[in-house]
Amino acid sequence: MFFEQMHPSWQEALAGQRDLLAEIEANVSTDAAVAPALPLVMRAFEQPVDSVRVLLVGQDPYPTPGHAIGLSFAVSPEVGPLPRSLQNMMRELCDDLGKEVSNGGDLQRWSNQGVMLLNRHLTTSSGTSAAHFDAGWGRFTDAAIKVLNRARGRKLVAILWGNEAIALQRLLTDVQVVSSAHPSPLSARRGFFGSKPFSKTNDALVFVGEQPIDWSC
Repeated sequence: MFFEQMHPSWQEALAGQRDLLAEIEANVSTDAAVAPALPLVMRAFEQPVDSVRVLLVGQDPYPTPGHAIGLSFAVSPEVGPLPRSLQNMMRELCDDLGKEVSNGGDLQRWSNQGVMLLNRHLTTSSGTSAAHFDAGWGRFTDAAIKVLNRARGRKLVAILWGNEAIALQRLLTDVQVVSSAHPSPLSARRGFFGSKPFSKTNDALVFVGEQPIDWSC
């Protein structure tokens, strides 16, 4: 299921990870409370490899029941109030670009423009943070990030928030990186607020001849 849910270009690029992905699927499918729902787990891989212009890395899905939808930091439009990290992202978006938030936490518009909303670990257990950290997701997403580094190079901008995401710079040797503290309530005031990640990302895209992202959401 998971392998087939990816765009064919990802299936080709990650063919060597097929057995690992099958092993992860067999493992996490036994969790009756797996989040997001199984049909949404590989949602970040629905767009072609060559369409990815920005990589935005999260840690693991929201553990709050009904919040995780397969895209890092995103929730369905009907979810309210927004998770605190997402609230802080929207506050910084308004401060950085003056963009108003019109449909809550639905970030599909970003995805449609080539922003890959990738969690390091693609599943957790509803109600429990980091429940599947030992499932093998780290190895799989490392492989995916290496694919992007090779395929997109300087045409790609990686947004890395927090120490765990920033550690991925070792895999992103050819990529432009925008990094800061994480938008979580524990760290947003320690370097996330005022970091202007959205305008910096657009500047980096324009620098290599790419169109900027319309961050309206």
